[in-house]
Amino acid sequence: LGLLVEMASVHVEMNTMTYNAAVSACEKGGQWARALGLLVEMASVHVEMNTMTYNAAVSACEKVARWAEALGLLVVMASALVELN
Repeated sequence: LGLLVEMASVHVEMNTMTYNAAVSACEKGGQWARALGLLVEMASVHVEMNTMTYNAAVSACEKVARWAEALGLLVVMASALVELN
């Protein structure tokens, strides 16, 4: 995640792929709150979220039994017309 901050500081374009990698890293590290924070950040800077983005965030929540957050993400996915996987 430090790399994500460093990339932004040297004006590397942050896109769906870079954010997906960061959300996936959060998922693997059990950092569910940070994963959700990255989704909020993506929305604020108008970076598109895709199935991979949401799957990693849902998995991050699932791994630490944050079921309400995981289900909430599925609702958001459906309302945003993101393909459920």
